[in-house]
Order: sequence, then C-alpha cells, then structure tokens
Amino acid sequence: MSKSTTILYVGLDVHKDSIAVATCGPERGDEPVFVGPIGTRECDIDKMVRRLQSRASRLVFAYEAGPCGYVLYRKLTAMGLECLVVAPSLIPRKAGDRVKTDRRDAVQLARLLRSGDLTSVYVPKVEDEAIRDLSRAREDAIIDLKGARLRLKSFLLRLGISYVGRANWNDAHRRFLSRMVCPTPAQQVVFQEYLRAVDDHAARLKRIEEHLAEFLPGWRMNPVVEALQALRGVQQITAVTTVAELGDITRFDSPRQLADFLGLTPSEYSTGESRRQGGITKAGNAHARRALVEGAWAYRHPAKVSPHIHKRLEKLPKPIQDISWKAQVRLCKRFRRLTARGKNPNVVVTAIARELAAFMWAIAREVPGKA
Repeated sequence: MSKSTTILYVGLDVHKDSIAVATCGPERGDEPVFVGPIGTRECDIDKMVRRLQSRASRLVFAYEAGPCGYVLYRKLTAMGLECLVVAPSLIPRKAGDRVKTDRRDAVQLARLLRSGDLTSVYVPKVEDEAIRDLSRAREDAIIDLKGARLRLKSFLLRLGISYVGRANWNDAHRRFLSRMVCPTPAQQVVFQEYLRAVDDHAARLKRIEEHLAEFLPGWRMNPVVEALQALRGVQQITAVTTVAELGDITRFDSPRQLADFLGLTPSEYSTGESRRQGGITKAGNAHARRALVEGAWAYRHPAKVSPHIHKRLEKLPKPIQDISWKAQVRLCKRFRRLTARGKNPNVVVTAIARELAAFMWAIAREVPGKA
C-alpha cells in the first residue's frame, strides 16, 4: 500500500515521564507493532510524529484520559493531527486478562482504535478548563474548611466543651470561641492553632470565590451560567459548577444522554421476564452530580417565585422564564408526590436532580451564541 493512502493508528500509554507507543495498520490482518517508549518533552513528541509520518500519510492517535490532562491532545491537534482522548472505564477488556504492562496497553489502544471500539471524552477548551479548575479549587477549599472546623469541635468535645447555640460559626459562636480558655497552656496552644486554621481556610475560600466572580463576566459560557440561574435552587455557584464540568450542555442529543453522563440514571439488571432496577449508576461527573443534587433540595417547598429568583429572571428572555416556571411547578409537585408515596428523601431528591438536569438542557438550547 502506498504512503498516500495509508492510515496508521497510534496507541499511546501516557505517563508522567514516558509514553509507550504502538501502531496498527488499517487492514484487519495487520498486527499491532510496539514502537517503544519515548519521553514527554515536545522534542520527543515531534521526533515521534516525524518518524510515523514517514510511514503513513494520515495518523490517528488515542490515549486514555488521566492525570496528565489534555496537554498531549492539544499538542497533537495543533500540529493538524487527529487525536482521541478515550474514557478508561469504557475500554473493552477481557475478563481473564490479568497481565497489565505499558506495552500491552499501548498495543491494545492501537488495535481498538482501528476497530472503532474506543469512546472519546469531551475535551474542554483551555479557558473552560481554567474556570473548571477554579471551581474545583473552591470545592477543595470547602472540604478543607469543613475538616478544620470538625477538628476544632472534636478537640473541644474531648475537653467537655460544646456550643449550645442555635447555629454554628455565626457571630455568637465566634464570640463564644473568643472567650474560650482551655485547662492547660498546651491545650490552649492547640485550640488557637485549630482556630487559626479555620480562619485561614475561610479566608482562602473567600479569595477563590472573589476570583471566580472576577473571571466569570469574560467567560464565553457566562450567558449559559446566567440563564441557568432562572431555575430554583440553581444559584451562581451551582450554575458555574455545572457548566464548567459539562461544557456545552447542548452537545448531548437528549436530556436522557445528559442524565446518563451525570450518572443519575438508575442501574438495571434485567433478564427474560425479570426486570430489576437499583441505585443510580454514578458513572459520570461527580462534581456536577453533587451540585445538582444540592440544588434539587429547593423543590421540597411549594412553587413560588421568590424576590431573588424574580431579580434573576428580569434580565432573561421570556422562553427561559417560561421554562423556569414550568420546572418549578413540575418538580415541586413531583417532590411532594414521591414523598407521599413513602420514598426515601435521598431517592426523591436524586429523581428531582435528574429532571432538573433536563430543564437545564432545555434552557441551554435557548441561549444564543453560547459557543
């Protein structure tokens, strides 16, 4: 076969310091060939590409999504080459295969790429990934703040000290902590260090939220973020988290596909006449799923346009306002109906989150110039 008509499928097993490379020809009888390991520097990648281009006129690359991110994908696509970042959980594997090496992984990727059995993931643009990183940094700050607060309260509980006020970490609680005196000087040092850690994490969270609010107006997906806030329970943070994690929501052909991606679809094991459903699959983006479930709790109350929601609706087109009210009526009614049937509250709110995602999909389709 001449070079002008040759396609070469290239499997890459990517690590921090090395990349294992394997190639496979276009014909069914072509056996994959392990090229060998290369470095991760740009010069190493350029050398590998030049070497493979001497053998084929068209190169198609694939590697697993992982901790190394999308740097390699952007490098190859900037060179005008085809590249897929594939979902590791959706790669076909033999049940009895218990041997895993870089060489075997690269060869398997090349073979499956040729057969069309690999499922690619959505690769965000650089600016979208930056907002996503900022959103995830906020989540990490919240987790650290909760951990610091828990350590402080656990320490005081060991000393037999507990706050009996109505709410924790409000002004009254802080005044209570400012008057705290521990039994020994050593324990007083521990208390002050734990309290300082709480203040440091709270300040970090505030800084990240300020930066997030600063960068949002210039983000290309900000119109979608503003539109999604028409929904009850979807304030700015929930909307930013959802859009940053999902990217262009309208890339899904239907709300069902979106629910599948979020892992909000019930698992199922059916055979013959037997049909058995279990909990949700959780086979998707956990960050967006968590944000949707938190927002879904707002629908346990009767449908109502609060002053805060009304203020957000004022600057949005009427079709989006209509979808917002339709969502309120349906989801509030469904929440009450499922609760009345004796469903567990967590099951109810998960079902509401699944439908809330569908209304988000409908609103995103009404936003002009979102891409």
